Amino acid sequence: MSENLIQSSRGITWADWQHSAHLARAGWITPDQLCPPGRRLVLVAPHPDDEILMAGGLLAGFGGREHELVLISATDGEGSHPNSTRWTEHRLRRQRPLESRHALQLLGLNPNNLDWRRLHLKDGEVPRDEAFLVNHLNQLLKPDDLLMTTWRSDGHCDHEAVGRAAAQAARVRKAQLAEVPVWAWHWAGADDARLPWSRAHRLELDEGRLARKREAIAAHVSQLEPDAGCPPVVGQHLLECLLQPFELVFL
Repeated sequence: MSENLIQSSRGITWADWQHSAHLARAGWITPDQLCPPGRRLVLVAPHPDDEILMAGGLLAGFGGREHELVLISATDGEGSHPNSTRWTEHRLRRQRPLESRHALQLLGLNPNNLDWRRLHLKDGEVPRDEAFLVNHLNQLLKPDDLLMTTWRSDGHCDHEAVGRAAAQAARVRKAQLAEVPVWAWHWAGADDARLPWSRAHRLELDEGRLARKREAIAAHVSQLEPDAGCPPVVGQHLLECLLQPFELVFL
């Protein structure tokens, strides 16, 4: 799906998703089952905020475990508001990393204590740097790592390029891959056959983790406020899906 279709779609609501038989059948796992203490999490976010939308609940348990977390920010998210006079690319290139830092702090993490790699790839053009990203991951990954990123068919070119790169590197380095849908919550039908439901699991979030994720998402002000009559980049329907007491992962 193209970004234009994502933007023009009204969005699937959580009420729609509640009728999904596939989602209801997805098994439950706990954060410690997926990534127990002692196991390293390598999380690749196409844009600042994707790490929170994907895995804010999981990350909320990494306070004191920052040494077991590698966060890779592929882009600076400067392309989220094309033609905006308020949120120019120059302003977003500075603002969005600051929002990410604040969000991580709200999750209880100390950004100074984790390996945070900012690659500064061009927002909206990550596919052209896919080989670079594969090489970077191949050099970084260890066989016992959990590599988490956006689903390779998520409906945004950057999300998909990062997902493909991660899948390739995980195969080579024999790391476990966890793909997370973000925009698919917006455009897919409740039992959409394009989603890999056979690999779907629900990562259980308790009230504390969910509350921290909610606070961390709210730190991304640039993505949540309307701009010059245009709706927010991350709309209410998508937020409602992403703030359920679980995070959907494809393993």
